[in-house]
Amino acid sequence: MDWKKGRGRLGIFEPLLGTWLAEAETPGGLIKCTRIFNKILAGKYLELRADWQFNDSHYEELCLIGIDRDRIISFWSFTSDGKHSTGRLTDVSDLDPRAIGFEAQMEAGLARQAYWPDPENGFHWVVESSTKKGWNRFVHHHYRSGT
Repeated sequence: MDWKKGRGRLGIFEPLLGTWLAEAETPGGLIKCTRIFNKILAGKYLELRADWQFNDSHYEELCLIGIDRDRIISFWSFTSDGKHSTGRLTDVSDLDPRAIGFEAQMEAGLARQAYWPDPENGFHWVVESSTKKGWNRFVHHHYRSGT
């Protein structure tokens, strides 16, 4: 996968633009997730629409990525269960030198999510929670191009 940055402060997300699909086995069964990244509002923001399907359930997320008032790359996420979260860009190079990630303070504590290229096809996405011993991974998906 070509993991080259684009222009501007949000250019680091250029490799993620487009439609991506993942399937993952979980204790509750197969989960399918589609992630669509688009530039919006004259390229000042990125829009992420995630659609999760598992069993007979459906879960959606709308996330905007942009520059906050402190000039830090941030995200604002809203989900179909009525929850929302915000977070800021953080260093996740411990996962991969090219990884892009965010940290967010959640109800259960500090969490992070990260994206990095797969050498063969697509990219990896993880969600981890902070523990005394380090990061505890509880979601890992491998996304492939959906176009």
